[in-house]
Amino acid sequence: MAALRTLNVDLGERSYPIHIGSGLLGQADLLAPFIGGQQVMVVSNETVVPLYMERLLPGLQGFQVQQVILPDGEKYKNLEVLDQIYSALLRHRFDRTCTLLALGGGVVGDMTGFAAASYQRGVDFIQVPTTLLSQVDSSVGGKTGVNHPLGKNMIGAFHQPQVVIADTDTLDTLPDRELSAGIAEVIKYGLINDLDFFTWLEQHIDGLMARDKGLLAEAIERSCADKAAIVAADEKEAGQRALLNLGHTFGHAIETGMGYGAWLHGEAVGAGMAMAARMSHELGWLSEADCDRIDAPLVKAGLPTRPPSGMTPQQFLELMSVDKKVQGGRLRLVLLKGIGGALISGDFPAQALRSTLDAFQQ
Repeated sequence: MAALRTLNVDLGERSYPIHIGSGLLGQADLLAPFIGGQQVMVVSNETVVPLYMERLLPGLQGFQVQQVILPDGEKYKNLEVLDQIYSALLRHRFDRTCTLLALGGGVVGDMTGFAAASYQRGVDFIQVPTTLLSQVDSSVGGKTGVNHPLGKNMIGAFHQPQVVIADTDTLDTLPDRELSAGIAEVIKYGLINDLDFFTWLEQHIDGLMARDKGLLAEAIERSCADKAAIVAADEKEAGQRALLNLGHTFGHAIETGMGYGAWLHGEAVGAGMAMAARMSHELGWLSEADCDRIDAPLVKAGLPTRPPSGMTPQQFLELMSVDKKVQGGRLRLVLLKGIGGALISGDFPAQALRSTLDAFQQ
């Protein structure tokens, strides 16, 4: 068993630990201290349950445990499927002392967190992420929610978990495409504000794709540490936290435009980061060499660096106008002034965005 790595998300009364390591599923000492009452609702999906539910349950002995098993996929991250969680909680008469536990990837985590934020106006929940993307990103920071046909993650709430338990053993069964999608979010942290980490990723991207356990654990820890620092400084995304959306405005447009699930979130973010880099170059903020340097680990990770050929610039503009970072009718984008130098800009020339989108059509 690899050594347990633990770091803390410092949010005062809402602070919580992130545990990272091998063989963590089912360890009661990591779970029980964060369960306030007796009732635990485990929310998972059809893919994860046969793989990991039996490993988890020994850690919940002594509690009243029920399960909700959701269909698997981004296209099910909606209000209709969310209602299955509420219905199960009510059917089993779960009260305000209950705890919801998310066992799965980002979709399960986001939906469980939103159910916890809104059930009886807020109950506790625990994140047990089973994909790389959810271990390095969506399980940390308290963003919860569901998609709407007109926009991704437009319905949700900020609701912090009690603890995050990232068992690296769950990555053994992760499909290659899902591993690549998670690497996109890892690369993102280096690009935002951690040039040393980006350089480390350049050196170790092959080992990460080969699923080296030690390298994966280090990548998860460094990603979570970078995110925890930003969340601690700006929990509700009033400013700095929006930097975590590098590539996401372009990426969310791809996900919505193509239909949820056609491209994985990390795939869309990979292309989105490449697009943000090219727009930064268009503005004179990033060199051609830096753009190529950013593309290189994305390509090695098997990620797209271009948007889908079927999407038009006009479609991008329309979808990007329905984005949480739009303020006063003005779109704000996360762009780069050098690798590790992300910034939020809302005063860029409209033609720069249009030229970038047009260039990717050629």
